[in-house]
Amino acid sequence: MAEGSSKPEPKLEGSALNREILKLALPALGALLAEPLFTTIDSAMVGHLGTEQLAGLALSSTILMTVVGLFIFLAYSTTSITSRALGAGKLADGLRAGVEAIWLAAILGLITASALIFGAKWIVGWFNVEDSVAPHAIAYLQYSAPGLVGMLIVLAATGTLRGLLDAKTPLYVATAGAAGNAALNAVLIYGLNMGIAGSGLGTAIAQTLMGIALVIVVARGARREKVDWRPSFGGLIGATQAGFPLLVRTLTLRIAILATVAAVSGAGAVALAAHQVVNTVWNFAAYALDALGISAQSLIGYSIGTKNEDRTHALVRRITIWGVGTGAVLGLIIILASPLLPWIFGTDPNMHAAAMRALWVAGAFQMLAGFVFMMDGLLIGAGDNRYLAIAGLLTLIPYLPALWAIVKIFQTGGASLTVADQTTLLIWVWVAFAGVFMGARAITTGLRARGTKWMYTGSKTA
Repeated sequence: MAEGSSKPEPKLEGSALNREILKLALPALGALLAEPLFTTIDSAMVGHLGTEQLAGLALSSTILMTVVGLFIFLAYSTTSITSRALGAGKLADGLRAGVEAIWLAAILGLITASALIFGAKWIVGWFNVEDSVAPHAIAYLQYSAPGLVGMLIVLAATGTLRGLLDAKTPLYVATAGAAGNAALNAVLIYGLNMGIAGSGLGTAIAQTLMGIALVIVVARGARREKVDWRPSFGGLIGATQAGFPLLVRTLTLRIAILATVAAVSGAGAVALAAHQVVNTVWNFAAYALDALGISAQSLIGYSIGTKNEDRTHALVRRITIWGVGTGAVLGLIIILASPLLPWIFGTDPNMHAAAMRALWVAGAFQMLAGFVFMMDGLLIGAGDNRYLAIAGLLTLIPYLPALWAIVKIFQTGGASLTVADQTTLLIWVWVAFAGVFMGARAITTGLRARGTKWMYTGSKTA
């Protein structure tokens, strides 16, 4: 964690810049990969209890992760504000923003957790699951929901530390949390015979302890800088205003993802299963690109805080090269591995053929995805949140009609699609998602990053 104003200024030229990018990106990648371990650990242990329990976990964990994903602004907006303050030599202001974000996270966590606990039966009922699955989904949701407070605090505290150019502490805490979650689950599920409820409780405890650990780290920094730890009404309002546009942006991304699934789900089992394969591979590639984007958030925010435009532009160029280059490598790996990857998910040859062809599309557009992730990182780091919200809405204008046209072309007369038609529909859906949707994001964010106006929007609203 940054130690006052004595923190050496990051060097942002040549190979030194590459080291700074990787110094933040690699730990961020580790922390991002540690988070899915919670679901993986839960799934592995609950799976031994029975198919109904595993199905209940699948539904409830999806609900939880969707809720947490909506609050990702707690990390992103805090990273931006804190890093700009650090660059400007105002560490205390950055820590104060982090403190307010943590309090906002706690409040939102309490409200959301209460809603899920008391509304679990109703929420699960929306999905029309089998009667044998519903009790397990409700149990997991109710017992894991209290951990939402810790989960959201982790987002806010992690954003604060990343803004202070400290990506290692969140990695250590996330790794310890994943290990602790495994131990707690073993005791609660099998030792105390709590079943799936024990899995939910174990996750809630682990997330709470993670939140406490990160709060202690931030609190120590706040104490050193004599920052008041008490919340203020104005500070909470400011944190909400800073994060709301990013919430809108996140909602547009969720709408696009849900629309994509909806377009495929009506095609048939082969298309939907193959889409799950391609989507999983895409998401894993996104972790690497997102880690670089997080690095961009921190470094761009810091650089803007120093008010050195030349250095900021140099960083933009270098970050863009990293994003596009990483995307190219990932794309090549996906294309070369496309004949093998579907085997991880099943043995159906029809699914394999559909997934392989769609993976070619996903791989071909990884360079574009890399550019998009970097532009997002630059603009988030600058605090250009309102523009990102508007841009997010604009990207849906070409994408949703494109999906509608694809569905209409293939699904005529209500007849079931052949395997060949399902494969072709899936390919075009991925052309629309990776090409049209990501292309629209690239245009809206890329054009913005060409000028200098985006560098100063955050300082006006912070």
